[in-house]
Amino acid sequence: MVDQDNNEFALELAQLQQEHRDLDVAIEALHQSPAPDLLRLQRLKKRKLQLRDRIAFIEDQITPDIIA
Repeated sequence: MVDQDNNEFALELAQLQQEHRDLDVAIEALHQSPAPDLLRLQRLKKRKLQLRDRIAFIEDQITPDIIA
């Protein structure tokens, strides 16, 4: 059961990391445009932050807690 959960987390993590990288590219392209759409830029950045939070959560779920 734990292995299956970890596999599902790993798959979701890979997808989220790819989307995060894609957003980096989209945000940079929008910055480079002559007249950037500031509202769209703000929404992309907000989505990127949401992804970062979800990625951190999943990484915490995958990594076992080690009590030293």
